[in-house]
Amino acid sequence: MNDQSDDQPFDIDPALIDRFAAIVGDKYALRDQADIAPYITERRGLWHGRTSLVLRPGSVEEVSRIMRLATESGTPVVPQSGNTGLVGAQVPDKSGHDIVLSLSRLNRIREIDVLSNTITAEAGVILQTLQEAADAADRLFPLSLAAQGSCQIGGNLSSNAGGTGVLAYGNARELCLGVEVVLPTGEVFDDLRKLKKDNTGYDLKNLFVGAEGTLGVITAAVLKLFPKPKGREVAFVGLSSAKAALSLFTLATDQAGVALTAFELIGKRPYDFTLKHGQGITRPLADDWPWYVLMQVSSGRSEEDGRALIEEILSAGLEKGIVGDAVVTASLAQGDAFWNFREVLPECQKPEGASIKHDISVPIASIPDFIETAAGAVASVSPGARVVCFGHMGDGNLHYNISRPEGGDDEAFLALYRPMNNAVHDVVRSFHGSISAEHGIGQLKRDELIATAPPMAIDLMRRVKAAFDPAGIMNPGKVI
Repeated sequence: MNDQSDDQPFDIDPALIDRFAAIVGDKYALRDQADIAPYITERRGLWHGRTSLVLRPGSVEEVSRIMRLATESGTPVVPQSGNTGLVGAQVPDKSGHDIVLSLSRLNRIREIDVLSNTITAEAGVILQTLQEAADAADRLFPLSLAAQGSCQIGGNLSSNAGGTGVLAYGNARELCLGVEVVLPTGEVFDDLRKLKKDNTGYDLKNLFVGAEGTLGVITAAVLKLFPKPKGREVAFVGLSSAKAALSLFTLATDQAGVALTAFELIGKRPYDFTLKHGQGITRPLADDWPWYVLMQVSSGRSEEDGRALIEEILSAGLEKGIVGDAVVTASLAQGDAFWNFREVLPECQKPEGASIKHDISVPIASIPDFIETAAGAVASVSPGARVVCFGHMGDGNLHYNISRPEGGDDEAFLALYRPMNNAVHDVVRSFHGSISAEHGIGQLKRDELIATAPPMAIDLMRRVKAAFDPAGIMNPGKVI
């Protein structure tokens, strides 16, 4: 390898670059570093890669030709969708050997089948665009993320994205019926089927969903649609403790069943950060509470039915002393405002200084005990650090973030990143939880996964990787 500075990442043979560029045309083969820059930096600035080429194919056939040439030449390929991932899976390394394969031009919605309740979309379709297309067909696509205005379906599937709708509808894997994937060899695996029941052998699509681009390139998918709820009722609830929130969740589940479509837990600190830093945010409740819940009930029958159900849940919660205070939205606009509060909440931690973040899950029944135990672990690493806990209580996924002590030094706090991760993740494992609930492994958690997962699990993953990608060109250095 030649010695090079970070601003001269030309480690790929120029003649090979020309061959790759010829597949998509010069217009869609980015070589200028100013054009390349948005593709090689993760949005939080945690990872900065190097490449001399970003390819933007416009068809599956072009992706296939790119992968054939990559295998022939031994060129590592980093697939990328909206570049909104939070674990560095979509960013090339610093070697300059990788090329970035952007799927953004594969952005057609190929079909909406309202009878089958499916939508077939290419990998570059923006999530919000797909939601709007479903809505126009009087259907619901329930995957909902804070980055939905820029994240793309291929990345959602590759990371097995979660979000606020998992409680009722499942994560990306549960929403996917079939995939179209280009393998490292350039072969196209066409499994775009609409079947909800299919037991013909191994479920191959689920090897690619959640694989973070390490086994192949997802180019399209068949996704589930659902009837639009006829009544959506949203409540903001104040509670005395996380245990009270768990009791409310149990009560709501018992009374609403599948009609309970969201149950978001918010600690007082992230609530206060949002009131302080959020633009256009109004206070949901008059008084302050140690914990809050954003709860949604969706009725397939009517608005009146949804309203009666959520009021019944809250009334029972008040009678049992579980609920401290609650407000049920009086309009769709107020419901949207409550959801906007939740969506802007993660960004409102930034003005408070450096933070160390954890995307974890534990059994739902263990959430209050986890929160109490993890607080002690955090204090042992950084006395005065501020826990910023919120997340999808209904599916056990918490974003257990830690902001530096008030008035502390950002750099000194970030130097504790690994000890803090280790302390929190040790607590997660003690509750038989997961260190990656919905963001994936990428670069961020690769070494920890390898060090802590059961050896047989790592061995099986490596066998799968070797079978699909014997040349090791698919998103190297990620996951495993």
